Amino acid sequence: MMNRFEGSASREAKIRYLDGDFQIVLAGSHVVCAMTGKIIPVDELRYWSVARQEPYVDAEASLEAEKRAGALPNQRR
Repeated sequence: MMNRFEGSASREAKIRYLDGDFQIVLAGSHVVCAMTGKIIPVDELRYWSVARQEPYVDAEASLEAEKRAGALPNQRR
């Protein structure tokens, strides 16, 4: 019995991140969070940056990426 991360299904998906949606360019089971390195199953992907074309595991990682990019006004450093 194969689990969902074995064989060709275990590869990283290549995704084009769009405004409010995403397009799978190369099928795969997951993407990797740009901030934490955690694996995100494609069917659980909820957070990404269109500008940077990066996926994030959760809202906190997305916020940290925005801060790192200097994209939030009035932030303290």
